[in-house]
Amino acid sequence: MFSFSAARMSHILALGLKSLMLHRLRSILTTMGMVFGVASVIAMLAIGEGANFEAQQQIQELGSQNIILRTIKPPEEQNKQQRQGSYILNYGLTYEDVLGIRETFPEITLVVEDRKERRTAYSGRQSANVEMVGTVPWYGNLRQMHLIKGRFLSLRDLEENAKVCVIEESLEDPLFPIHQIIGKTIRLGRHYLEVVGVIQSSSNAATSEGVSEVEEDMEDAEVPPRVFLPITTAKRFFGETSVQRIGSYFQAEAVELHEVTLKVERLEKVESIAEAIKSRLSQTHEKNDFEVVVPLMLMRQALRTKRIFNTVLGSIAGISLLVGGIGIMNIMLASVSERTREIGIRRALGATRKDILSQFMTETTLLASVGGLVGVSLGMLIPWVVGVATDMITIVTWWSPLLAFSVSAATGLLFGIYPANKAACLSPVEAVRQE
Repeated sequence: MFSFSAARMSHILALGLKSLMLHRLRSILTTMGMVFGVASVIAMLAIGEGANFEAQQQIQELGSQNIILRTIKPPEEQNKQQRQGSYILNYGLTYEDVLGIRETFPEITLVVEDRKERRTAYSGRQSANVEMVGTVPWYGNLRQMHLIKGRFLSLRDLEENAKVCVIEESLEDPLFPIHQIIGKTIRLGRHYLEVVGVIQSSSNAATSEGVSEVEEDMEDAEVPPRVFLPITTAKRFFGETSVQRIGSYFQAEAVELHEVTLKVERLEKVESIAEAIKSRLSQTHEKNDFEVVVPLMLMRQALRTKRIFNTVLGSIAGISLLVGGIGIMNIMLASVSERTREIGIRRALGATRKDILSQFMTETTLLASVGGLVGVSLGMLIPWVVGVATDMITIVTWWSPLLAFSVSAATGLLFGIYPANKAACLSPVEAVRQE
């Protein structure tokens, strides 16, 4: 029974292939709809997964148990830069704010303060624009930074106002193209700092979120590589006031802290404590000069965005496959009309309705399956090309090719039922009579 069924299926498959090869161009054009539909499904899902992975990675670097407070320039102060004359703007987070938060919220187990300022770093004749970050030794652990060479800042560095720094990996070539970097010095302003460590560079997208509006006004370009030094050293050498000269006038901004990162002991307390801190700071800050960022909320928003994105992509891809399925049905209906006499002769020679139905369903399945396989290959190639050409992260999940191929095959079968049934239901006598 099995050998008979296998032989029969082999015969039907051979007939289907022969019929499709009689109209090669038409068959190829019919499969193109499925090819592009399947390829678009895989490619769009890969780009979506890559974008989501990158966003999740950046948010995770900020820490799900962290609350980030940032200094922002008050909106009412924005226009002051257009005025003529010298002045000093005083705003932002203060050490007093940090002390009050420590005393009020015992659930906060770790506090990281930092100051940021755009400067030019020099090493001999080499120079590079950098973001100087004055911070504390535990900054690296809290922000999940990856040490490549040397060490990070220590408590002793903090206590002794040590002239040391840690730089990002992307600064190695611009400042030290040949020499070993650990133990070498760089110059920031009039001060020389010993390089004691190198950390992995963060993406601009991630670091730019930590830039206050002070720095954004100073330079609208992408966030440069960072140089970390003890906050006590930064305060001692560079003070808390940044001065900008415009013609014969000076414009200065006095900011104690640009960013404060707080780690909450329990994850479920993060959002409630963030709201309480925001309320407390609103009472002591008359100006709207701070913002509260909760990475946990950003992560949840990213997941919601991913679901919406995948739904939209799925809908677009579904429409593509629907168009491909309609194309297959259209071609098979035309094929039934063209082969009416052939069907009548086969029925007269003993072929059953099941045989006719099986043949046309086989042809439809072949069209959809071939289109699906080619589409899978193309869909796997497109994300790779996009990744190489644009440096975008693209991720092809194991299930996306399987899903795309399964949907294409199912679509072919679904849209092939009506033409196949129409062919099987033709009367042998009437079919033979048609010319």
